[in-house]
Amino acid sequence: MDDRRKKLKFRAWRRGFREIDLILGGFADHRIEGLDEAGLIALERLLDAPDQDVYSWITGEAEAPAEHDTPTLALIRAFSLSGGRQ
Repeated sequence: MDDRRKKLKFRAWRRGFREIDLILGGFADHRIEGLDEAGLIALERLLDAPDQDVYSWITGEAEAPAEHDTPTLALIRAFSLSGGRQ
């Protein structure tokens, strides 16, 4: 795994909000190797956004702004809804 992906996995697991750690960390563990450049950029941007906002976007409690409403967010939502079995 390249350094960029390693750093993203580390950041995904250490958000400070346990629910989002489990979702993003689990997603990174299972899917980060398959992300292309656009997917990595989208994940980086999500990791820069506030935890509560990201959690609301993933759970559907709030609509994600256009800059975060990406195919990567859709993959994370599907991963979350599957209970991490994707």
